[in-house]
Amino acid sequence: MQNYLLRVWSSLSLPGLVIGVLFFAVSLTPSLIPRPYMLQGVLSGCSLAAGYGLGVFGRWLWHYLELPALAPRIGRVIRVLAVAGCAGVAIVFLWQAARWQNSVRSLMGLDPVETAEPLKLALIALLVFIVLITLARLFRITFAFLSRKFEHVTPKPVARLLGIFLALALFWSVADGLLLKAGLRLADSSFRELDALIDSDLAPPANPLKTGSTGSLIPWQDLGFRGREFVTSGPTAEKIGAFLHQPALEPIRVYVGLNAAETAKDRAALALAELKRTSAFERSTLIVVVPTGTGWVDPAAMDTVEYLHHGDVASVALQYSYLTSWLSLLVEPSYGAEAGEALFKTVYGYWTTLPKDRRPKLYLHGLSLGALNSERSADLFDVIGDPFQGALWSGPPFASAGWKSATAGREPGSPAWLPRFRDSSVIRFTAQKNALDIPGSSWGPMRIVYLQYASDPVTFFDPHSFYREPDWMKQPRGPDVSPYLRWYPVVTMLQLALDMAMATTSPMGYGHVYAPEHYIDAWMAVTDPQGLAPGDVERLKAMVSKRD
Repeated sequence: MQNYLLRVWSSLSLPGLVIGVLFFAVSLTPSLIPRPYMLQGVLSGCSLAAGYGLGVFGRWLWHYLELPALAPRIGRVIRVLAVAGCAGVAIVFLWQAARWQNSVRSLMGLDPVETAEPLKLALIALLVFIVLITLARLFRITFAFLSRKFEHVTPKPVARLLGIFLALALFWSVADGLLLKAGLRLADSSFRELDALIDSDLAPPANPLKTGSTGSLIPWQDLGFRGREFVTSGPTAEKIGAFLHQPALEPIRVYVGLNAAETAKDRAALALAELKRTSAFERSTLIVVVPTGTGWVDPAAMDTVEYLHHGDVASVALQYSYLTSWLSLLVEPSYGAEAGEALFKTVYGYWTTLPKDRRPKLYLHGLSLGALNSERSADLFDVIGDPFQGALWSGPPFASAGWKSATAGREPGSPAWLPRFRDSSVIRFTAQKNALDIPGSSWGPMRIVYLQYASDPVTFFDPHSFYREPDWMKQPRGPDVSPYLRWYPVVTMLQLALDMAMATTSPMGYGHVYAPEHYIDAWMAVTDPQGLAPGDVERLKAMVSKRD
């Protein structure tokens, strides 16, 4: 066993180990979301393997270019010094890991951790590294085997090219077909089963005007778990009236589950028919909502706007998936675009036929993947002749084209995490602290607000962070971003990818968990509600923040 371990150790690349250990060390530095030691170990193991791979490639390139090699004696000395130096760096960074994680936790109001469990963390990282290196060596064996087969019939360079092409195709097909798609099917079926569950505490609405009631066009079981949750929750007319000390209406909520109809267009047509049945177009405010990947509509957004408008609000949502948003973003970012477009075009098409002085004001809303697909649903060139009134998009994903364009075209001096776009007459950005009241700027006929937190990795994940520092990391930074966060090539992208998967584990008001009190200022700016008494807005913020 000892001889075997020595052979394995001697077979490892020195440049690979050096760069790998450096990557391991910097992976311990903080990013946007606090990480438990188990996930930190997985991240650090992947970083170690990525650095090792770069070092191996660098050594191969050195020999390929026929650059001079070191003398054996000098090489042995450098190897010992490099191993000792890397071990020292790793120990120092492991010792600092808890302090770095606490720098994020303190910003989010979380209790500090006493230790980052350095030994357990290092062991997990080592196991992940071994698995990844084993897969890499298996790939190399496969490539060599295929290349030798082709050398009998083709020149050696061509044989190597064919060998690596076929090896890549083979490994990709296995990963994509057996692992990725199987994982997606498992996730989809799990969420599908959850969606099919009928909570015994949720009874179908007794009011025949409610979606899912006996008078509804959409049966209770076809709403799905998220739909049933949406139509039965939220403030009633009595609660709204009691809070505002004024008469209020019962908010209208329409939801069409994924099983209600075969296609997105059919579900959109069903949604329009239900809106007509419930007299939703007689309300003063109509909101077209695109839910998250699982079909969830954030109550923090909908409850607050219903209070602000005395319940005189109708909202409609269409389910398109069971998968969680971050998974859809990484695998298929266009997932749900068809459903969002079908719902908007169907509702907007009917809305434009109504008299302008008697139809509701039309707004769009979406959170996370819902924000991306809501943004995609409405082409401004198609609505410029008869525009809708505005949109509130919260936690816009990094792939959102409109958000990306506005952020890139921001006014000089405004930070990427809170940009100012042109004269702020159409698009404004805000975060935990209201940033929508801009001196000298006035709203135009369409108002679009992006609500985003600087600590939200769904918004600020950047695939280009593989090789360059994202703009949002530059000074001045957001108030909820650790001052110890630094950009490192390759590693930062891996950190942000893990952050994105953990984005909803943050406390309310940070990461990808949007607080209801922060929605209030955004809805005030977008919808401009009338008839509120002095102090109502602050009382509402206080009430919903206690409910967090």
